[in-house]
Order: sequence, then C-alpha cells, then structure tokens
Amino acid sequence: MTRPVLLITGASRGIGAAVARRAAAAGYRLVLTARTAGPLEQLAAELGDDGDDGGADGVLARTVDVTDWTALSGLVAEIEERRGRLDAVVANAGVSVLTSFFGDGGAPPEEWRDLVLTNVYGPALTARAALPALRRTRGHLVLTGSTAGRGIRSGSLYSATKWAVTGLAQAIHAECAGTGVRVTLLQPGLTDTGSIPPSRANDPQLEPDDVAAAVLYALGQPPHVDVTEIVVRPIGHHL
Repeated sequence: MTRPVLLITGASRGIGAAVARRAAAAGYRLVLTARTAGPLEQLAAELGDDGDDGGADGVLARTVDVTDWTALSGLVAEIEERRGRLDAVVANAGVSVLTSFFGDGGAPPEEWRDLVLTNVYGPALTARAALPALRRTRGHLVLTGSTAGRGIRSGSLYSATKWAVTGLAQAIHAECAGTGVRVTLLQPGLTDTGSIPPSRANDPQLEPDDVAAAVLYALGQPPHVDVTEIVVRPIGHHL
C-alpha cells in the first residue's frame, strides 16, 4: 500500500517541525515548506531529504511563502506529479508579534501587514491550493489556530487573526460537506516555539511535541471520523 503524503507549511521549527518528526515516524511521506531555507533543509536532512533525485519516498523540502499563490499552487502540482497524490495538509505557517492599538509598545504598524497576511491569507491560500488534490484522495486538512482565537486578548491583532482562522476552518468545513475531505481546527495554548514574549515566559507552556501528538491523533482516525476541533492547553492555564 502506498504510504500517505503529508504537506506541512511552517515546518522549519516549533509545532511544524514536531509534526514532521512524528509523521515521519508514523510512515508518512513528507513535503515540508517554510520561508527560511537553512532550518528547513536541516530538518529535511534529519528526516531523509531525497534532494532532487526524484525518489518516491524521501522528504521534499521547498522554500515557499504561503502568501504566494503561484508558489503554493505550483508546489501542489509538483507533489501530485512526483508523489502521485496528496493525502493531508497541515496549514501551520504563522507569525506572532505584540501589538497595541494605542501604540503603547508592541510592533510598529509596518509589521502588522505580514502578521495578517501570513496568519489569515496564508492558510486560506493553502486551502485553495490543496483542496482539489485532497478531494481526489478524500484527504484531510488541518489548520493551526490558537486558543487566542477563542477569547479576548487586550490589544492583540494576533488574537484577531486566530479568530479569523477559526472562522476560516468553519467555512472550509461547510464547503467540504459531501466531498469526503476532513477538516480539523487545531487550537493550542501557549507553546514553547522559541518566540514566547518575556511577559509570558513563566506561564504554563506546552512543548511542540505535545501539540504534534494531537495532530497525529486527528490524522490517524478512520475515514468516517471527522475530528473538527482540538483544543490543547497546558495544565494550569485557561487561555
């Protein structure tokens, strides 16, 4: 039986890298993307990068910006050509910056554009690029949201983008009705991805592998089971 093919965006570190490691151990053929080549290539080498030799079972690593429609759609076409199918996608790419609408600290407005485009436009484009292929395999789309998309965070544009991902997942799920494609919204709490702000450094935290375990749980369910939402929080923290 042909091993399933999994595409992970934002795979070079944190949750994406942890999912890649668990998925490799579970037997998936991996396609990994990120905007930064160095860490991505290191992970691909760790997991068995096949380079450009056309091997059917190695890891494909591609530097792709999820806000670039041409690059994303071209990547899916390459996956189907080289791997013959696409069975699952984890739309994980995202960024986080602190914001204040009064201007009392946080990132300057010039940095807000990338936050919104990466966190909202990016997963929307990823879904648009991948869903035709996933319909052919009755596959699975996982979108990485956040518990920040479930509650109010003072002055947080990041939280607003994750609220948008919550709505995006629900809209995609509704459109997938009758196609056999499963859609899962993943909402992790504070996770130690190397970018926790100093103000939250002592808060209870998850490890990326904790979240990856939840992703593999959803992916591992039988085709008639649709895990539509997973919330994973560290013990002792309600946000």
